[in-house]
Amino acid sequence: MKIESSAAVSIPQVIPTLPGPFQQRELARANDAVVRLAQLHGEFPWHDHDEDELFLCWDGTFRIEIEGRDPVTMVAGDVFVVPKGLRHRPVADEPAHVLLVERDETRQYGS
Repeated sequence: MKIESSAAVSIPQVIPTLPGPFQQRELARANDAVVRLAQLHGEFPWHDHDEDELFLCWDGTFRIEIEGRDPVTMVAGDVFVVPKGLRHRPVADEPAHVLLVERDETRQYGS
């Protein structure tokens, strides 16, 4: 599904088009930021980024495990920013959906 930049995007309509867990779909761009939608289910590989990564839980629940820190539990409506350089991984015991706000050049690990 190609997202048109001049049209509103319906997240509920995009969710069924996601190919599977941890596969992302770009929804929008604003300045240097890209908004991506992903389904989480299972354990994503540990990784880090050279920039901050913003997670907004759309539905379901998941946790963000962060090396050397307590995990952050996310429920619908929660926002959390993983600071650049911190090793982390999202883990979802049941399917959940997340909006990610990051730079275009952010490399996707494990997808």
